[in-house]
Amino acid sequence: MKRTSLVLLAILLGVGLMVLTARRLQPSANAKNGGALGGLRGAPAPDFTLKTLDGSTLKLSDLRGKAVLLNFWATWCAPCKIETPWIVDLQNRYAAQGLQVVGVSMDDESDTEEIKKFVQEMHMTYPILRGTEDVGSAYGGLEFLPTTYFVGRDGNVTGRILGLKGRSDMEENVKKALATAPASQTARR
Repeated sequence: MKRTSLVLLAILLGVGLMVLTARRLQPSANAKNGGALGGLRGAPAPDFTLKTLDGSTLKLSDLRGKAVLLNFWATWCAPCKIETPWIVDLQNRYAAQGLQVVGVSMDDESDTEEIKKFVQEMHMTYPILRGTEDVGSAYGGLEFLPTTYFVGRDGNVTGRILGLKGRSDMEENVKKALATAPASQTARR
């Protein structure tokens, strides 16, 4: 009986820790008006150009034709550390089918070297970008981290996961994004 109580206590403490460490970010006007997912599902993903950790740039719209898992995270975010291995695995498993994972670090105070160390430790082989408040606002204010958007091959948002969910939820959303037709095929129908 003691062992069961200890396991239950450990689970409750773990969940409590995740809730406490999930950083509540400033909601944007878009989020307050219900634009977070309702306004984005089926709509074009807000385009952006952000710097990578090596100083080059990546523009989201340049990935049209690919399904994109767009993950907003931070080095201090405990739930982000839990889901990152799942995301790495999804990139490895589905890249040949057209999936491109893009990580957007929303670290305010971490320097690039600290983020690079995190990326290396977590084996993140996909592009990592330095996020901005403007990009966060375009995606509904990013009230919690991690927040993951799924973008279909046509450039439209197919889903979102707010906070930490199960790996199967993430994979299901990847499959939905991969199932979309590229914009050029959609226009011919």
